[in-house]
Amino acid sequence: MPGHSAGKKRELVDHAEQNAREALSRKLAETTSQEKLLAALAEAFGLACKLRRVEIYDNSHIMGTNAVGAMVVAGAGGFMKAHYRTFNIRGEDLTPGDDYGMMREVLKRRFTRLAREQAAEHSENVPDEARPGADSGEDEEEEETFPQKPDLILIDGGQGQFDAARDILAELSVERVAIAAIAKGVDRNAGRETFFVAGKPPFRLSPRDPALYFVQRLRDEAHRFAIGTHRARRKKEFTKSPLDEIAGVGPARKRALLHAFGTAKAISRAGLSDLEKVAGINAATARLVYNFFHDGGG
Repeated sequence: MPGHSAGKKRELVDHAEQNAREALSRKLAETTSQEKLLAALAEAFGLACKLRRVEIYDNSHIMGTNAVGAMVVAGAGGFMKAHYRTFNIRGEDLTPGDDYGMMREVLKRRFTRLAREQAAEHSENVPDEARPGADSGEDEEEEETFPQKPDLILIDGGQGQFDAARDILAELSVERVAIAAIAKGVDRNAGRETFFVAGKPPFRLSPRDPALYFVQRLRDEAHRFAIGTHRARRKKEFTKSPLDEIAGVGPARKRALLHAFGTAKAISRAGLSDLEKVAGINAATARLVYNFFHDGGG
């Protein structure tokens, strides 16, 4: 029955087209809703510009070890996951747990190239630092997306984080990028956040303000991404390290050392007496580890 077959095929095509139209309609509705939220956020922060690209930054570490910075991006189409980036904190002079220093490093690496491009446009001189991530194969920083300038950067933190971000952008002569910082509320309660924006005293948003819910989503996504990246680094540290090369240091002792010091680098800098204090590490093993890192074994 050729007619029946053709009719069935036509029905399938019509159904597929209907599904496509409905999917497009949902996407357009989501985009419209997202654009309204971006407009509400701009109004709440007193920004005159239209927000097309918002970058949200957060750091994650445990007592300064395996520290990473994370950048997530949002626009009219929602979260732009292909543009997410991570930064392995490399600053040798940073005090462990220095969140302000970590944020300065992340933002400096992210905006250095953008600053050079702006300087070329204005014939200005900007310090020609190395391309972000050029000496690290681990960071997910890619040239093609970094030159895109955000309209707004959101920092998870308070006045100190805001000042750090403002100082870095000023140092690099980055223009027309708004900065806002989000300090967690009393007892870290959602809805009690304090916001820091240039030209305004610290303020809060109404608990029912759609802009508040939106900025909480943005912050939570950055936090999720930062935590996930940090955990991946910790797992990598625990599964592969120079400790594997030391005879007499098995999985249990390796875990004990990493649990005590956080990273193989921290272990390499530890004194013999510090190594001997680790639960499960006897004096002989402590000496093996110390000699490995200090007598040319590493």
